[in-house]
Amino acid sequence: MRKTLTQVLVVVAITAVGLIAADIRLGNWKYDAKKSKTTASNPIKSQIDLREALPDGRVQITRSGSFADGAAFKYVFAYKYDGKEYKVKGAPFTAIAVKRIDNNTTSYEASVEATKGGSKYNMRGQTVVSRDAQTLTQTSRGTDAAGKPVESTSVFIRQ
Repeated sequence: MRKTLTQVLVVVAITAVGLIAADIRLGNWKYDAKKSKTTASNPIKSQIDLREALPDGRVQITRSGSFADGAAFKYVFAYKYDGKEYKVKGAPFTAIAVKRIDNNTTSYEASVEATKGGSKYNMRGQTVVSRDAQTLTQTSRGTDAAGKPVESTSVFIRQ
């Protein structure tokens, strides 16, 4: 009985590690401004995303960069691919929900109540990694903190 239980636990552990390792979104990604497009009034000039697997099954993103006006940003957030909302601190949004569609595609919704004017920031979109796992394309549509409509296609290259 003990031997069988030990074998089952080993198989489960190996499977869990394999599932985390199989996430092709993990790694360092650099924003490609030339291939990206947006209707935002202050677009991203540069950005680096470090996507890491955490031991508890969440994915953590450390994001840093700057906007066209020179303002810098850096924040960290984490989530699971279960479609549930995860709280976020320090980012332009206070909650994010991510759901895995297939091995290359996830959908997401990021939102926050804006502090000025009572408008609501809300972005929905998809993240797709190319079959060769070298390009990550994130599309989004929603409203910015000022309540203005925004659409973006952000392209990232694996580093």
